[in-house]
Amino acid sequence: MIDNESEQALVRREKLARLKESGRNPFIVTTFEQTHHSVDIKERFDELAGQDASIAGRLMSFRSSGKASFMDVQDRDGRIQIYASVNDLGEAAYAELKTFDVGDIVGVKGKVFKTQRGEISIHAAEITLLTKSLEPLPEKFHGLKDIEQRYRRRYLDLITNRDSFNVFLKRAKVVSSIRNFLDERGFIEVETPVLSTVASGAAARPFVTRSNKLNMELHLRIATELYLKRCIVGGMERVYELGKDFRNEGVDIRHNPEFTMIELYQAFTDYNGMMELCENIIADAAVKVCGSAKINYQGMELDFTPPWRRITMLDAIRKNGGPDFGEIKTDEEARKAAFEFHLAAELKKDVKNCCRGDVMNAAFERFVENNLIQPTFVIDYPTEISPLTKQKPNDPTMTERFEAFVFGREIANAYSELNDPIVQRGRFIQQAEERELGDDEAYRLDEDFIASLEIGMPPTGGMGIGIDRIVMFLTDTYSIRDVILFPVMKPGE
Repeated sequence: MIDNESEQALVRREKLARLKESGRNPFIVTTFEQTHHSVDIKERFDELAGQDASIAGRLMSFRSSGKASFMDVQDRDGRIQIYASVNDLGEAAYAELKTFDVGDIVGVKGKVFKTQRGEISIHAAEITLLTKSLEPLPEKFHGLKDIEQRYRRRYLDLITNRDSFNVFLKRAKVVSSIRNFLDERGFIEVETPVLSTVASGAAARPFVTRSNKLNMELHLRIATELYLKRCIVGGMERVYELGKDFRNEGVDIRHNPEFTMIELYQAFTDYNGMMELCENIIADAAVKVCGSAKINYQGMELDFTPPWRRITMLDAIRKNGGPDFGEIKTDEEARKAAFEFHLAAELKKDVKNCCRGDVMNAAFERFVENNLIQPTFVIDYPTEISPLTKQKPNDPTMTERFEAFVFGREIANAYSELNDPIVQRGRFIQQAEERELGDDEAYRLDEDFIASLEIGMPPTGGMGIGIDRIVMFLTDTYSIRDVILFPVMKPGE
């Protein structure tokens, strides 16, 4: 038994066959001159009324009554109504028009006018079939099953769901806003390798591939940090890269194995300078995309107006009911606290192998993260979990590092960058020991990066911002998959 959609697809193929037999194959059409888009016509109606206009787009509805028809054509900017009659098109052209299907792509030439009901429309003088749609568009596009299809067949989502289409328009504006903000402040956009022999610069598991020609193992980058710091060594002073990173980790509403990150580095500043830069970059994007630094996210107002709240990790844990690490001085005391506060689930390795910094970070994840709703900088992280960061001058157990949180989610990570090559090598060696103890996300030693530090890197502030998560907030989107055009999916049936 043939289902309704299969039957419609068969009918459409038969229509295409007849068109080809008559010498009117729509797939050989190469161009169509668009003079306007739908929004142009609607916004400039007083100027364009009675004037010729030429638009192109997808046929989204078709209502025919005898010798006249009304259609909705959807282009990049939205929809506009088309009025067509046998008197204007002629018998043959009108008869062919009535064989068009919803989903077909058409070009329309005619005059701009307003119907008796007040709807701005185009009175068609000529309608050309530019592409035949061989499959019917979905009539309903919601529900759990269809959400899965939205990600697998994003092109259908973009056609049928204008809200989704607008999310990606806003995403483009966010990216453009951030680029312009940095360009105006003297930052240079650079490009660094996606493939490298050492996957370092972040605590993450890499994707591994291989070069047949070079007969060597390569990794997809997990961060751009170490290459961008080489640019600082080379004298660029202010650099950034906006691009893809790849981490071989879980998939959930906040994580996708392939994601977009912007990393930026500025010589002669520190993590305080990065805090100011971070809050202003994001507030500026919110104003440009949403019209205000105050936005609604999942029914709650979030205020990105600078300055954001600042709190040390130690104070945040203590104030939210966790251990007081001001009183916990040794690794042994920290391990006891881990048992007392039941932190095993948050630790990446066996408790007996954990240090004070590991336990402190686990306590932060347990007691604090979900409570950080309004934009907040959590500052001063343990040295053991911050291998690329300068220590605080008055407390060598802590570093000049912050992470920015909104709605319980990390959106940025930044340091006063460690530029002592001797200390940096020691930190990498310590990370290698962590890997041996079971932490497969520990940082890897990059000898060439150490060599660059030996040439001399000036005092530098560095930061990474997750673009996907920023877009989620500025588009009121719950899942990261809704802001990535083509998220990673298992193969469908």
